[in-house]
Amino acid sequence: MSAERLLLDEMFSPQLAQALHDDGFDVRAVAGDPSLAAASDVDVATWAARDGRRVLTENVRDYVPLVSALEPPLRLLLTSSRRYPRSRRNPAPLLKALTDWLGAGVDRGPIEWLP
Repeated sequence: MSAERLLLDEMFSPQLAQALHDDGFDVRAVAGDPSLAAASDVDVATWAARDGRRVLTENVRDYVPLVSALEPPLRLLLTSSRRYPRSRRNPAPLLKALTDWLGAGVDRGPIEWLP
């Protein structure tokens, strides 16, 4: 099982985090945590870095500059709504991609794109 711990950014549902958690992965969602739901991107990134979590986000513009700005360093898993449209009716493609990515259990760099 992967040692990666994820924090799903605000655009992702707590249900997605729960489905990954049910599969044995350590995943939390910003939208499911009242202390993070109203937080700024900087605060979310800082919390994730301190908690040893990689942030899954579509927000490349705001998060990538934070990778080298924070201590401990921030790690990102980037994705696109074009590649994986967010859908509560059909979360299967994104869920499968994340399950495969987390299950691979390989060392990764600070910025990764979800294949």
